[in-house]
Amino acid sequence: MPHRYRVVDVFTTQALEGNPLAVFPDASGLHESTMQKIARELNLSETTFVLPPTRPDCVARVRIFTPRQEMVFAGHPTIGTSFVLLDEELLPRRADHFVLDIRVGPVPVRVEAGERPLIWLTTPPIAWGRSYDPSVCAKALGLIPDDLLDVPPQLLSAGNPNIFIAVKDKNVVDRALLDQAVLRDLKGGRSEAVCVFVFTPTTDGAYSRMFAPEFGVPEDPATGSATGPLAAYMMRHKLAAGAAGTRFYSEQGTAMGRRSILYVQINGDQGAESIEVGGHVTPVTEATMTL
Repeated sequence: MPHRYRVVDVFTTQALEGNPLAVFPDASGLHESTMQKIARELNLSETTFVLPPTRPDCVARVRIFTPRQEMVFAGHPTIGTSFVLLDEELLPRRADHFVLDIRVGPVPVRVEAGERPLIWLTTPPIAWGRSYDPSVCAKALGLIPDDLLDVPPQLLSAGNPNIFIAVKDKNVVDRALLDQAVLRDLKGGRSEAVCVFVFTPTTDGAYSRMFAPEFGVPEDPATGSATGPLAAYMMRHKLAAGAAGTRFYSEQGTAMGRRSILYVQINGDQGAESIEVGGHVTPVTEATMTL
């Protein structure tokens, strides 16, 4: 049977930059084991499959797979899939607010009108986890302790656990290279897969990279699920302005040749009510897979 899919580049206005995503707008009839095989075949950081919603307040159910496993939540798949649903008129006409049914729970999406629509998701609740030894974090990234800022590396999750490590400048970010053996030592025997997010503050927000080899993604060009927690972490440690209504952006993927811009909107008092992550989407490919 033929199964049509789209490939879009997320968090960019330029084709062949940002984070590529494959979207199957009608995945009815596909078993989850087949979805996983398709994601492995396409070998992008994520592939999404659109199904009828299981919640009455949602317009569609979205399942998200890396080449290795299904994800509870991911940002660029949420935004890229929203673009495809809008572009193919699979949502109510002129929908600028809707909710997607994702494993993490209902995820609100809004569309900011413009020459190129800016699509925003509301970050799911952020959980704060343990802190880590800075010297071991530096070693895991092939750096020295003096390369890090004087703030404790810490695990945060909005569905996907990320260890956030703040460093002194862009050059340090670009030199970082994750050593998986040291990462296992850093985790202290814990089996849960984690991502490692290294960044430096900038005048506009942050310059960052994210490594997720335990999810089958050696390096991710743009990580929407980590950007909300990044904003919360930066605000807590006074690395970014935290006033209500603050907007800034994280530049990610530049070191790997796929520059991505992820916008952050902080709503409410110090972001306590919600943190939104937004980006542009650029369509690239339409194809059919025959199975």
